[in-house]
Amino acid sequence: MLNQLRYHLQQNLPFLHNSKLLLAVSGGIDSIVMATLFKALGYNIALAHCNFSLRGSESDGDENFVKYFAEVNNIPVHTTRFDTASFASDNKVSVQMAARQLRYSWFNELLEKHSYDYLLTAHHLDDQMETFLINFTRGTGLEGLTGIPLQNGRVVRPLLPFSRNAIEQYAQQEGLQWREDSSNASDKYLRNKLRHDVVPVLKTLNKDFEKSFASTTQHLQQALSLVQDAAVIVYKEVVTEHENQKHIDIKQLIRVPNYKAYLYQWLYPFGFKAWHDIYGLVYAQSGKYVLSEGYRLLKDRDVIILEPLAAANDNIYSIKEGQELITEPVKLYFQEIEEMPEEMLKNGIYVNKQLIKFPLFVRKWQEGDYFYPFGMNGQKKKVSKFFKDEKMSLSKKESIWLLCSGTDIVWVIGERADERFKVTEQTTQILNIQLLPQ
Repeated sequence: MLNQLRYHLQQNLPFLHNSKLLLAVSGGIDSIVMATLFKALGYNIALAHCNFSLRGSESDGDENFVKYFAEVNNIPVHTTRFDTASFASDNKVSVQMAARQLRYSWFNELLEKHSYDYLLTAHHLDDQMETFLINFTRGTGLEGLTGIPLQNGRVVRPLLPFSRNAIEQYAQQEGLQWREDSSNASDKYLRNKLRHDVVPVLKTLNKDFEKSFASTTQHLQQALSLVQDAAVIVYKEVVTEHENQKHIDIKQLIRVPNYKAYLYQWLYPFGFKAWHDIYGLVYAQSGKYVLSEGYRLLKDRDVIILEPLAAANDNIYSIKEGQELITEPVKLYFQEIEEMPEEMLKNGIYVNKQLIKFPLFVRKWQEGDYFYPFGMNGQKKKVSKFFKDEKMSLSKKESIWLLCSGTDIVWVIGERADERFKVTEQTTQILNIQLLPQ
């Protein structure tokens, strides 16, 4: 296995040779074999061990064993201890997710503090199989079927081509000692159940199953690369970007064969899962939308808009008399002038200062708000009806702020002033209010 690993590293991970490496070592057979191999190959390594305090004296025994292994082999070692159960409870996540968040946060701290180039983990071919089966049983796209990547940023998994059987054989040949995690024997977790009950059956059905699986994974990764390349090309033809939004042109989209595959490829990184609803947006009415945890897909006439979910902002911002500028939530400039200019402002209004009461307020619009739109001969209109008449998209409506004098709306900012505060021939004090770019 030593020579096979040396060849694998030379061919696929040559950048590790002159790098400073941090190895994640639990004390189990996989990580002990990884550390032993990299020590034998002369790489510059250090070990990192997390005690998750989940198995009492057994966890402490793992920590002590890793320290002993490091001392015997003259390898630097870092250890830490977490109260994983409390972290999981406080953050309302599973114990497994808590352990993952804690260890990778600590690993990243070590990488930065001690200038390690890469973090190495001992994932192997059987882990790859189990991940494939987990994703397959839960439902996934091509990405989920390609399994664990050999490298993800600074995280490298050098043992991925090697099976658990090959690792066990090497450990026995070298007379290595390691720790057994008792939780690996339990079928409480799906991964263990697949490991104990499913993978062995697959191996009996095909004596070369490991080799076949490795080959299939390679083909899937190559196919994924082709899909990603195609998605980039079509993206440029169909999608335009506007500040924090992406606009998918529906007319262009539906001309593309198998357009649903492209939608999936573009949108799955944003956490969407309701694919039936997403595909339905193409022919849905304007205003329909689909949510993920942090994003929204909104059908707006001939486009589908991808945008982050705006954080609710119920704040009210006050403006004192004499204040010339505010910068939040929008940028407004106030100036008292003596007479109206001939040209009207494109992004501003003129109001009769004598009719407004300070402090003015800027707030979000609410259902039931009404005003008297300038130029409509004093007709009262609900703000929501005004938006509808102006054919505003949902995202546009959500971005609107109101400038108010007491309970009266002075300006639907950037859209329409209120007739009640207009400048007339009798006006003696004119206030120029201008909306400036942020």
